[in-house]
Amino acid sequence: MIANYHTHTPRCLHAEGTEEAYIQAALEAKMEILGFSDHTPQFYPNGRVSTIRMLPQELPGYVRTLEALRAKYAQKLQIHIGLEAEYYPDLFPELLSFIRDNGVEYLLLGQHWCVNEIGEPYNGRETADEALLARYCHQVADAMQTGLFSYIAHPDILNFVGDAAVYEKHIRFLCREARENRIPLEINLLGMINNKHYPNPVFWRIAGEEGCLTVIGADAHTPRGLIVPEQEGNALQMVKDYDLQLLKKVQLRTIY
Repeated sequence: MIANYHTHTPRCLHAEGTEEAYIQAALEAKMEILGFSDHTPQFYPNGRVSTIRMLPQELPGYVRTLEALRAKYAQKLQIHIGLEAEYYPDLFPELLSFIRDNGVEYLLLGQHWCVNEIGEPYNGRETADEALLARYCHQVADAMQTGLFSYIAHPDILNFVGDAAVYEKHIRFLCREARENRIPLEINLLGMINNKHYPNPVFWRIAGEEGCLTVIGADAHTPRGLIVPEQEGNALQMVKDYDLQLLKKVQLRTIY
């Protein structure tokens, strides 16, 4: 990997290590590009506070810290400032305005919940509910239509354990939308490290058949998460096995 755009910081409350430690790890890994994309702050109704994302008041400090480090390491590494966000139709306009005002460059889509999150099951839980699978695929497709997301992080996060034909039907729809919108899909290395249900071989078989663009993302929650040669090798084998169109660098879609 010469580029990683999926990097977290402790502000999300489930990552560790300073921003500079991630940069040092990226340099050790001989990367040319490092994009930070910590979990976006979110504005919820009724004062709800998330325990897995930064608070809105932390965003300016996140951007200032990374801007300073970008200047410091300008001769060694290209640094980009982004966020990993869900697409929640009712909440997205306010979020988009806020992050634009605070100097965020790009967004990755990480659709951990559907609709507007509240009252919805986590998409990584096992489910045989076709309605949830369809809702996930269509909400991801709607997010693609905004033209604001640079790629789809762990697109196979929906943990469907029902009928295989049902899964194939809906995932093929998602992959065709990604292909038509030329939005890359991410092979997620953290899923490999933590033995999650993704990367899902069935998903990636379909993605290959549909000619989807693909990117490898570390989803680093620790600095050492950027130096994972075994998982990189496994991802490259997937690219070969499923005839995926791998991008070593992504043309980021700015949100301005």
